[in-house]
Amino acid sequence: MISRRDFLQVGMAASALVGASGFGNWARLAAQQSLTQDDLLGFDTSGNVTLIHITDIHAQLKPVWFREPQFNIGVGNAAGKPPHLTGADFRKLYNIESGSAMDYALTYDDFSALAQTYGRVGGADRIATVVKAIRADRPDALLLDGGDTWQGSLTALRSNGQDMVNVMNALGVDAMTSHWEFTLGIDRVTEIVENELNFPFLGANIFDAEWDEPAYEPYQMFERGGVQVAVIGQAFPYMPIANPGWMFPDLSFGVRQERMAEVVQEVRDAGAEAVVLLSHNGFDVDRKLAANVPGIDVILTGHTHDALPEPLLVGKTHLIASGSHGKFVSRLDLDVRDGEVKGVNHKLIPIFSDVIAPDAEMAALVDAERAPYKAELEEVIGQTNSLLFRRGNFNGTWDDLICDALLEEREADIALSPGFRWGASLIPGSDITREDIFNATAMSYPNAYRTEMTGEFLHIVLEDVADNLFNPDPYYQQGGDMVRVGGMGYRIDISKPQGERITEMTLLKTGERIDPSKTYVVAGWASVNEGTEGPPIWDVVESHVRRIGTVEIEPNTSVKVVGA
Repeated sequence: MISRRDFLQVGMAASALVGASGFGNWARLAAQQSLTQDDLLGFDTSGNVTLIHITDIHAQLKPVWFREPQFNIGVGNAAGKPPHLTGADFRKLYNIESGSAMDYALTYDDFSALAQTYGRVGGADRIATVVKAIRADRPDALLLDGGDTWQGSLTALRSNGQDMVNVMNALGVDAMTSHWEFTLGIDRVTEIVENELNFPFLGANIFDAEWDEPAYEPYQMFERGGVQVAVIGQAFPYMPIANPGWMFPDLSFGVRQERMAEVVQEVRDAGAEAVVLLSHNGFDVDRKLAANVPGIDVILTGHTHDALPEPLLVGKTHLIASGSHGKFVSRLDLDVRDGEVKGVNHKLIPIFSDVIAPDAEMAALVDAERAPYKAELEEVIGQTNSLLFRRGNFNGTWDDLICDALLEEREADIALSPGFRWGASLIPGSDITREDIFNATAMSYPNAYRTEMTGEFLHIVLEDVADNLFNPDPYYQQGGDMVRVGGMGYRIDISKPQGERITEMTLLKTGERIDPSKTYVVAGWASVNEGTEGPPIWDVVESHVRRIGTVEIEPNTSVKVVGA
C-alpha cells in the first residue's frame, strides 16, 4: 500500500540516529538534518479528488508536546483491534522501528527522551504550510475540520472562540462539524455560524428539540475533479450527557443511524459520486456506523483523538483517524469514476514543528491573536520534574496534579477530575506557565466544587463512567476516558457488566475501604450541573503549583485494572 510506504519513509529517515547519537542538541540537529519537509509532504498524487482532514485541535495554535496513550482498551468487537493498540503492539502492527520519528509521533514509550530529539508538534502556521503545499499540488482540495476546534486554550476562552474562528477562516476550511463548540453556549455558536464562519457548520444529527427537525445543514455538495462529492456532518452524539445541556437547551443529538442512512440516500439521489462523513462520533461508533449504513465511502473520524497511519476498511468504507492537537494532517486522494470511488491513496502527515517551515502569513495572524494575552500566557508559575500528560483510559500525571491540587486547596478526602482527552503534555525540566495550566483546564464550566458524597454514591459515579467507556456496544460509549481519582484507589474488572466492575474502593490516607454508608468530602470540577459554585480550576491548580514550586508526580498505582 502506498500509504504504508510513504509512512515508513518518514519513520526510517531519522530512526538510525537515535541509538547512535543519544539525546540532546546534537541528536536533535541530526534528526532534523535527516528528516526533511519533503519527506513529510512527499506524496504520489492520484485520482481526481483530494481531502485534507484536521480534527480535535482544541484551540492549540502553537506547537506543543503531546504524548499518545499507554492505555487504550478496546471492548466487545473492538478488543485488540486498531486503534486499541499501543506501544510495542502498535509498532508491530504498522512495522514502526523503535526510537524512530513515527515511534515518537504515534506511541508513548520513551516519550521524554524522544521529545528531546524530535521536538514539538503542531502549530497552525505549520499546518498552513502543509495545506498550501497540498493545494499547490491539488488546487481544489477540500479541507475538512472534524470539530473540537474552538475550545482548549486560554486565548480561545478569553476570546470566546474568536481566535480559532479567525484562524480557520484564514486556513481556508471548506466545512466543519462540532462538539465542544457548543460549550460556548448556543447564543455564541449561533453568532459565529450565522455571521462569522466562511464555511458551513454541518450536523445531520442535530435537531431542534421542540420541532423535531434538523437544526443545521446536514451536508454540503462540492464539485471537485469533475465529480460531485457530498460531505455529511455528524456532530458528537452525546452532547447533553457529556456536556451541560443547559448551554444548548433547545437542541437534541444522537447517533441517529436511520437518519444517517436517509441522508446518505438523499445525497446519492442528488448525484453524489463520493460520500464523505465528517464525523465526531468517535472511532468505535464510526466503525459500527460504517458496518450498518451502506453507501459511505470515507469516514473522517474524530473525538477519540486516535491517529492511525493507514485507513481501516469496514466493508467498502474507509475510516481515517487524524489524531488531535494539530499533531497530524491527513491527506486522502480519491479516484472517483463511473459514479463510485475506485481507489484511495492516504498519508498521515506528522506536523514536526522543527522540520516543517512556518507559513509567514499564518504565523503573523497567530501572533496577533495571542498578543492581547501574551504576558498572561507566558508567566511562569512553577516547574516540573515529571512528564505531565493526560491521554489514556486511566489517570495521567496532569490529572494527578489536578487531583493533588483539589485535595490540598479544597481540603477534601477524595478528588475527581473528568476523563477529558484534551490537554497538551509537558516534558521533565520544563517551566509550567499559565498557558500550560489553561491547556489542561480551559473550559466554560470550570468551577471547582466541594461537596459531600456517600461511599455508595461514589461507587455509582465510578460505575456509570466505566460503562460509558467499557460498554461493549459502541453506541452506549457516551463519555471520554475514565474519571481520574485522587485520595482513593479501586479495582476495575473491564469484563464485568455495569454495576459489577468497580470493587475494592479504598481511602488512601487511611488504607480503609470506602464505606457505602459513610460520607466523604469530595472535590472536583467540570460539573455539568448549572449553578455549580467554586473557584475556577485553573486558579486552584495555579495556587497549588505556586506553593510547591516544583512538581514531582509519583507513579500512580491506585487503580488496578483486570479483565482487559
